[in-house]
Amino acid sequence: MKWLLALMIGFTLTNSMNAEEISTAPDELIKNVTRDVLEVVRKDRDIQKGNQKRAIELVEAKVVPYFNFVRMTGLALAKDWRSATQEQKKLLAHEFRALLVRTYSKSLSEYRDQAIEFRPLKMNPGDTQAKVRTLINQTGGAKPITLDYYLEKDGSRWKVIDIEVGGISLVTNYRDTFAGVVRNEGIDGLIATLQRKNRNSTAVEK
Repeated sequence: MKWLLALMIGFTLTNSMNAEEISTAPDELIKNVTRDVLEVVRKDRDIQKGNQKRAIELVEAKVVPYFNFVRMTGLALAKDWRSATQEQKKLLAHEFRALLVRTYSKSLSEYRDQAIEFRPLKMNPGDTQAKVRTLINQTGGAKPITLDYYLEKDGSRWKVIDIEVGGISLVTNYRDTFAGVVRNEGIDGLIATLQRKNRNSTAVEK
């Protein structure tokens, strides 16, 4: 649950970007929107009580536009991504996005004022990729959780392409599972598996 909580915080960090924020350094961008978005989470009683519909709405509004889900899906599939058709890639990215939104929106109610410490950004001028390192200090004396963001410049905007929690990559976490399904059932089998998981999650929510 701590792993999911850390990822939830990561997913809710990326708020709406205005024109001034587009050129902001990756660490400053995440730092600024962290303050704004987590303030909403602290005040939203519905989310705190486990309202899944409200949680999904928040993730859809604040997260989806600023994560590169196509790139994340490609990284998760590794070599299998190259063998997929354009239509299969579109379906895979759509279902993977839906899976992540539903999975991590469930953790929103677990946030309890954990303090976030930002580490110095190591980045050279002109870099198009960046790693933003943070530390989540837990309450009750629990061990802090490292939470690192991998961002890539997409045009003039920075977008998240992976999140690493305690040294475990979100993308890599799915890679072995996806590879096993593709090996046994092919790309279409993976699409069907993801669609089934998302249908089951939707049915539970209702």
